[in-house]
Amino acid sequence: MRKGSIRHIVALLLALALVAAACGDDSADTTTATTAAPAATTTTQAADTTTTTEAPMACEATIGFIGPITGPVAFIGEVQNNWFDYAIDSFNAETGYDIQTVIGDNQFDPAQSGTIAAQFLDNSDIVATVGPAGSDQTDAAGAVFEAGDPNFTFISPSSTRIGITDKYNGMFRTVPSDTDQAPLAADFMIGEGAQKVFIVDDQSSYSVALADLVSAALEAGNVAVTRESVSQDVTDFSALVATIDADTDFIYLPWQVAANGQILSNQMVEQGKNAVIVGSDGMDSGDFTTPGSYVAGFAIDIATLPASAEVLAGFLAQYPDTNTFGPPVYVAAQVIYDAIVRVCAAGEVPDRANVQAEVRKTDLAETILGSPVSFKANGDLEVGQFFLFQIQDDGSKTLLP
Repeated sequence: MRKGSIRHIVALLLALALVAAACGDDSADTTTATTAAPAATTTTQAADTTTTTEAPMACEATIGFIGPITGPVAFIGEVQNNWFDYAIDSFNAETGYDIQTVIGDNQFDPAQSGTIAAQFLDNSDIVATVGPAGSDQTDAAGAVFEAGDPNFTFISPSSTRIGITDKYNGMFRTVPSDTDQAPLAADFMIGEGAQKVFIVDDQSSYSVALADLVSAALEAGNVAVTRESVSQDVTDFSALVATIDADTDFIYLPWQVAANGQILSNQMVEQGKNAVIVGSDGMDSGDFTTPGSYVAGFAIDIATLPASAEVLAGFLAQYPDTNTFGPPVYVAAQVIYDAIVRVCAAGEVPDRANVQAEVRKTDLAETILGSPVSFKANGDLEVGQFFLFQIQDDGSKTLLP
């Protein structure tokens, strides 16, 4: 868990401070610097004397956050921003440091993501960032980071597009890729005896690539596939729904705007279409609540994990709700924070290069996601898993075995 890793590093910093004090010249005048973070102290009493040794170093850096806090998928960005703030506040309270943050709202717009990336690069205090969220937005920011400083680390907590990490030296992610998501969806529909599947992408690179993978897997399983494509800006799907054959078993929607999925579902009911919707991770939202439908998720509900109960309770004491998009942000922030503290423990000043070097060494045996986190050379998770949930009549989701 994060407490063990951070406390271990803080203990190492204190040990280094004590060694430095023991090796100093007692006859020399000394001056104690006041740091931005509260000084950690140890007190030893012997022969009626008390010596207080202050940690001689600060651990100062700034971490950014880029996400869709407003816009069409604000349900993602608001929760992700809350988890980011909660993570950094918690870690600062635990370590006594004062790691700063800068927040960027990209409104789910790739162009805005690029603009924020340029601003972050211009701010020399920012050593790394959590986000962006979506694959198109991550791609836009990644191009700016790569051109400006390949040592700038950005960890996406929800970008799943295959191959995107291969493009950028500084990209990592705390969720699995669509290499795992596509077969989960296809195998499920095949296992349910699907004969005809209607697939609609939303014209984003994430959606088209995922639709291609699922389509190929279904066709390899002798399932007839019909493909359509609509813009994310479309909100009337009545004409599209009219083209769905009555004997279609499933509608697969690799969409990022879950509210659009709900509109399509409502219009299917109006036209008497009975196919079951299977949505990708982007549909895993309170904006899509059609009972009997299925959605994929790149993280399990941490409320089902006893080891994560304390962290979740702390979060919910400050914020009204959460969803599966939030906890991967906490882990991404943990990875960067731990890297910064390890740099400080080595007696170095955190910068983009040494923080990225430490991020690459990440080896968390446990996280609040219930799974370990370490990275392949390209920044993908060493171990990742997608899950499939069915939406119940009350809007809750049941994890499929």
